[in-house]
Amino acid sequence: MTYKFYALLLLAVAPLAAEKKVIVPPELTPAAGATAPMFSPGILVDGTLYISGQIGRDPKDGSIPEEFEAEVKNCLNYIGAVLKAAGMTYEDVLSVQVYLTDMNLFQRMNTVYGGVFKTPRPTRTTVGVSKLALPNARVEITVTARK
Repeated sequence: MTYKFYALLLLAVAPLAAEKKVIVPPELTPAAGATAPMFSPGILVDGTLYISGQIGRDPKDGSIPEEFEAEVKNCLNYIGAVLKAAGMTYEDVLSVQVYLTDMNLFQRMNTVYGGVFKTPRPTRTTVGVSKLALPNARVEITVTARK
C-alpha cells in the first residue's frame, strides 16, 4: 500500500518539478561590462517557450529606428533569435501580445507582422498603452511558443 501511495504522489508532483531553462541568444547577450537586464529573454519549460517583451532597438547602436516598420521588424527579429536559440521557429508560436503606444500604427504593424507569421497565424492580442519601458519605443511584442 505504501509503495502505491508514493508512486501516485510522485506522478502527481512530477509536473511541478519541471526544469526551467533560460534562453539567451547571442543577439541578446549583454556586452562585456554592460548591466544585465532584469529579465530573461526566454524561459523554456516542458516544451513551452515564454519570450519576454521585445522592443525594436537597432541591433547596432541600441537606438529606436525612426521608421516604424523597421522598429517592428527588429522586435520580430529578436523574437526569432530567441525562438531559434530554443530550437523553434515562428511556426511554433501559439500566442502573441502586441503593445502599441499609438493605435493609429496598428495597420503598419499588421503589415510587417503578416510577413512573418503565416497562416495559420497564432492567436493575438493588441492593446494601446500610454508608454513603454523605453520612452521612445512605440511597440513591444511578446510571444508564447511550443514545439
